[in-house]
Parts: sequence; structure tokens; C-alpha cells
Amino acid sequence: MEPLRDVDPACIGAHALLARLGAGGMGQVYLARSPGGRLVAVKVIRDEITGHPEALARFRREAETVRAVRSAYTANLIDASLAAAPFWLATEYVAGPTLAHAVAQRGALPADTCRRLFAALAEGLASVHAYGVTHRDFKPQNVILGAQGPQLIDFGIARGIGETALTQDGQAPGTPGYTAPEVLLGAEAGPAADVFALGASMAYAATGRPPFGTGVAATVSYRAVHEPVDVAAVEPGLAALIQACTAKDPAARPELSEVVARCAVRDALVDDPVYVGLGALGEAVPLHEMRTQGPGAVPYGYPPTVHAGAAVPPAAPAARGRRRVAGWAAAGVALAVVGGVALWQLPPDGGGGRDGKAAAGPSAQGPAAQGPSGQGPSGQGPSGQGSAAPSAAAQSPAGPPVYIRQTAPNLDDYNPILRQCHNPVGEEPGLANFQTAVTTAESDHLKQLEPGQVRIGYRLKYELADAPPYYVAVVVKPQHEVDASGRSTEVTENRQLGFTARARDLYEGDETEWKYALYPDDFSMELDGKRVPAPPLAQDPGGWTVVFRHAVSDTQHKSVVCDGFDSGPQKG
Repeated sequence: MEPLRDVDPACIGAHALLARLGAGGMGQVYLARSPGGRLVAVKVIRDEITGHPEALARFRREAETVRAVRSAYTANLIDASLAAAPFWLATEYVAGPTLAHAVAQRGALPADTCRRLFAALAEGLASVHAYGVTHRDFKPQNVILGAQGPQLIDFGIARGIGETALTQDGQAPGTPGYTAPEVLLGAEAGPAADVFALGASMAYAATGRPPFGTGVAATVSYRAVHEPVDVAAVEPGLAALIQACTAKDPAARPELSEVVARCAVRDALVDDPVYVGLGALGEAVPLHEMRTQGPGAVPYGYPPTVHAGAAVPPAAPAARGRRRVAGWAAAGVALAVVGGVALWQLPPDGGGGRDGKAAAGPSAQGPAAQGPSGQGPSGQGPSGQGSAAPSAAAQSPAGPPVYIRQTAPNLDDYNPILRQCHNPVGEEPGLANFQTAVTTAESDHLKQLEPGQVRIGYRLKYELADAPPYYVAVVVKPQHEVDASGRSTEVTENRQLGFTARARDLYEGDETEWKYALYPDDFSMELDGKRVPAPPLAQDPGGWTVVFRHAVSDTQHKSVVCDGFDSGPQKG
């Protein structure tokens, strides 16, 4: 849970916002209060996909599914706006950690707790199936451990029996490691597929390990089809039930009623001391007052304007006609998206103009002129590495960066299972809308990429007037370190900087136009005094890290966005 930002709307519909809960595949999720004071979770579809008919259909279907399913194990639909943009839906708010978060923090759950949770989740899925709906993406991330029992969330790809499937870009619905073998092989996802996902989720809860190991999606899915689920060291009776639920043949899996019976629970889950203790991992509801729509609030659906006296003062019109439309508008929580667009936050520009002079106005020396950790506009921090937002005066005497070089270990590391970076960039005050896109040949809808190519793009979503130069260098890092010939080594804890593309000024030309770098063509690495060309993806299949670095010079640079993709087996 994160505090609201000044640029967040005060209300969505009739619901007053309290905090940011996070983000999903469709968009931002807020904690809010209804007019009567009830806590609700409001999901707002991302504006960049509002024109995508398939995404809108999926969002509307999620709302209709939540509206139709009335279960003690699902959050009820409170309100929705589905006819015109902005699109949003509000459901009951359920406090508590997800099963994924709880296990990641506390480790494997005891067998008795697992049985009680197993029975409760089986009962919850059965209640959903009773409405003729299959979840189709059941996994630990979509189970909230609420005080009154577990809740199933995220029905974004759920659908009723007999409905026509929305396309999934040629991919099976669900998540690798939890998607049933028959679905991976092209069959329809029925109730038995949810049973498989339930068994796999309970394997994770009982062992603390991914049910079919780690690796690229294709590898994990192969194991799900051909190899047994990981239940090593699990109590035999519980292990046998997990194995039955994850049988390769859907006809061999037990009915959910049988799962409940085999758990043979005699005590309520909410009385289980381990389960109760997991509730402490949840986040407290903020107690601050609800904001009202007023001079400092932003009506939902409109870009915010920057007022005089704010942290970022209004800028004079740029010589080439740039205008400050909404350069400091709210962005969604950072999303790792392959083949799509992700919104991130860039650090402030330091308050300087294109000529490096301080901006006029009372806030020129205020928060906008500060870098992270209280660093000033000179860009010099305690470590001498420079802030993320130096003024033009802080540029290296050697001139603007060209190809950045490694000066310290690079700890950025993309995890393809969690779909997030190990060393993510922290948010900083005064943030601008920075969009990135990572497109592989497999996710390229326009078929413009050759096998083994990756197109990496970035831009500002909104124009920003009189901004100083801000150089962005794209870095692509494989799982393993490479030698001076560019060949992969056995070193899996890769701390090399990675292969870099030429740094470019974000504000060069029109900052709202996409700037692209093509891997491997545009990338190389300086190693042992020479530039090593980027190797093909097929050399090191797996999770590749993509880092966007703000560069002051070739040796002074800092990560501002970390993303990644699965290379998988390459063709050609």
C-alpha cells in the first residue's frame, strides 16, 4: 500500500480515494471509501489500453463475473463504470497478504495449516464453479488471506462455460507453473484446470518452492506437462492429495468436494494460529482523512495542471512550441510488460532549463531542485556517483555520454517467474511519466521483428517544457556473465553492466515520440578495453534484464527503470 500522490484523483465515481494498493495487468488499484464509509478496492483500466477492444472486453467480463458470483470466498462488486472512459470497477476491500507474499515472507506452511487452507480454497473454487465460471488464473498471487478466510481475486481472464475465448496472443491463459497441462497443449480450460492450479498452489504453500521449478516460461510449462509436481519433504498424506490434484490427465483429478473430504479438517481455518499470524503481514488501512475535490485535487479523467507555488513551477513556453500538459501526472505502479507499454516514474529534472539556468519562481530551490536522499542540483551525492536528476552544470567535462561503461557491480536482475527485478528502482519525489516498451519477436503483433530480436523503446507520455538534457542509456543483461569474446561463462550471478546502446537525450526532438534500440544490432559492451558485440539470445535462454539508465557521462550513470523478458528457445 502506498500513499496517494497530489496528482491522484480525489474521487473515482462516488468513492473517495485513500491509498494506492498496487497494480495489475489492467491498471491501477486504489483503496477507497464509499459515500457511506465502506472500504472498497477500485481498479481503473490503464488509459493506454482503453482503445484496445480485446482489453476492454476482458475488463468488462471481469466486472460481470464479479457481479455474477456471490460467494463468501470472493469480493462482491460494489460499483462500476463500463460504458465509457474512464473505465473502473469497485469491489469490497479484503485486508490481508496474498498467499504468495505470506509464503515468501514466512516460508512453507505447516501441514495442518495447509490442509485447512486447502479445504477452504477448494470450497471457494467450488462456489465459483457453481455459477458456471472457471477462474483460469488461480495462483498464490490471486489468493488473499483475509481475517474471515481466503478470498479469490482477479477474474480478469475468468469466463463461463461455453463462452468464446478472447485471444491470448497465441499463449495459453494462466500463469506458467499453475496452468494445467491440457490447457498448455491447446485444450479449453475447464473446472479440472482450476483443480490443477489449486494443487500447484498448495505445493507452493507446503514447500515454499515454485511447484515446477524456476526458469523461462517454456521450461516451467514443459515440466508441468511432463514432470511430477515438487512435493519433496511434504507430509505423505498432504503430498498424495497435491499429486492427485496435479495429475496430468484432467479426468484423474478429484472433484473439489472430494478434496474437501480428503482434507478432513475439524477446526476452522480462522482459528489456526499460523493462519492468524499471517494476517500481521497485511498492511494497515490509512487513517488520514479523505481528501475533498478542491484547488489541490484532480478531477478523475482529466490531466492535472501545475499550479504556481507547487513543487514544480509553470514553465515558459519552449522555443519549439512545447507546452507543459501533464508532465508530472500520476503514473501507474511500475509494471513489467513484454510486448506492451509500461508506465514508470523518472526523477525530477532538477528545476533547470534547457540552457542549464535555474527556473524562475519560488520553488526553484524547493523539492523539485533536490535529487534523491537530499542531493542538491549539482548531482553530487555522498558516493560521488551523482544524483538521478543533475542540472546541466553537473555534466561531465568530457561532454555528454555516448556508450556508458561499468564502474561498479550491476545488481539489477530480472526474475522471469515473479516478473519483476531483484534490485528495483525506488520511487522519488516529483516524478514524470516515463513509458517503456519491451517487444520480443514472439510478442510482436506486427511481425516486424526477426527471431531473436528485441525492440526496446522509451518516451515521455506528456510533453515537458524547458527541460534540461536527460540522457537515457538502455542496457540489456543476460543471465550469465560473458568473456571478452562475448561467450557465456558459468557465472550465473551476473554483475556485469551488460550490453549497452548509445545514450540519447530523452528530450531530443519530440520527447513524446518513441525512441528505440534494437537488440542485438544496437548493443555492445566494453570489456578488457574493447567493445564486444551483443550475442544472440539463443546463447543464453532465460530471463534477460533490461535497464534504463540515466547517464551524466560515460562513467556516471544510475538505473531508473528495471524490466526484463524471457528469451526462451529461439528459432533461426
